[in-house]
This record gives sequence, structure tokens and C-alpha cells, in this order.
Amino acid sequence: MKGLVILSGGLDSTTVLYKAMNECDEVEAISFNYGQKHKKELEFATFNCRVLKIKHTIVDISNIRDFLKSSLTSNVEIPKGHYEEESMKSTVVPNRNMIFTSIAAGYALSNKFDFLYLGVHSGDHAIYPDCRPEFIKSIENTINIGNYEKIKIITPYINSSKTEIVTDGLKMNVPYAMTWTCYEGKVKACGKCGSCVERLEAFEKNGIKDPLKYEDEINV
Repeated sequence: MKGLVILSGGLDSTTVLYKAMNECDEVEAISFNYGQKHKKELEFATFNCRVLKIKHTIVDISNIRDFLKSSLTSNVEIPKGHYEEESMKSTVVPNRNMIFTSIAAGYALSNKFDFLYLGVHSGDHAIYPDCRPEFIKSIENTINIGNYEKIKIITPYINSSKTEIVTDGLKMNVPYAMTWTCYEGKVKACGKCGSCVERLEAFEKNGIKDPLKYEDEINV
């Protein structure tokens, strides 16, 4: 069976990549440069694909940043704090997962893949509408209505917390030092944006130190 993983280079999708490697006979990854401030994540996606010796396709759609308004794709400052805070809604990129999944599905169907893997998880549900189970179910149905061939969208962690993802990833020896979660594209992770805060909590709850380097090691 063949699986295509939408790989950002972050903790969630990289864990899904390793999971797909255990479940499929053949795996490829597809990533997107959508003009994100943290496109540094693509370097980490490339690294893991090289380690696993799998094909990695990066799709350049960076021009969409000009009309998709989000603090991730504009000069608007990325808010600090937990995902549950109202300010974090500025990190929503309108229709992002619809765009990514549509392109990835076209690639998958063209190349006879059986599964399309996404790294959405329960912690995303509150803030990101396009990470919720009803969205995934709907887009899978739409893709299969619009094509002769069918594909199954796999979301192994859609009902799991970030903590549970890390727990599972540690069992698979996912190299978390080579995953980029921060919304800032700096040399080191900021440790203060919602994405960093959730990641740090996940490692703390697993009783280990996050191997990624942060600007302020006091926060780690």
C-alpha cells in the first residue's frame, strides 16, 4: 500500500511520517511553501525525508501570501501565549488545509496512492476549523466525489493530544530535535508562541526535555 504524507516539518506531521513508514509499503512526502514566516520548517521536512530515503516534493505556492491574511503570512506580529487565547486566531490561514489537501490529493491520485496522511490533532480543533473531524470527513467525501479513483485520508492523531503524539513518537524514535514547531523563523525557537507553548507542555508531560533549542532556555 502507498501513503502520501502532507509534511510541514513540524512535530505532528513528522510523527505521522514515521507512523506511515510503519504502516505502508511505500511512502512519499509533500510539503508547501505558502509564504509562511516559518518556512524554515521545510528544511526540517527535507532532513527527515533524506534520513528515511523517501521522495519529497515541495510545492511553491508562496504567492498566495499576498491574499491570505494571517499573522503567519504578513507583517502582523505573531501573538504570544497559549492556543486557547483569543489572540491566537490571528494565526489562522484561511482555507489552508483545503488548499494543501486538494493539491496533495491530486498528486496522490495521479500517482496511485492509497492513503493521504495528515497530522491534525485534537489540540488544533478549538482554534483551527480546518483541523476538525467534520472538515476532514467532508473534504475526503468531496475529493472522492470529484474523481474516478478514490483515496482514504488518514488522520491517526485527530483524537489525540500533543502530549499523546509525543508519547507515540518517542516509541518510534522520531528525531524531535529535527522538527520545527515555532511560528517564528528565527535561528532558535521563540518558546513563547502558541505552537511552542503547546510543544513544551507536551514534552514536560512526558517527563523529558524538548531537544529543540530555544531562545530563552529558562523557558525550556
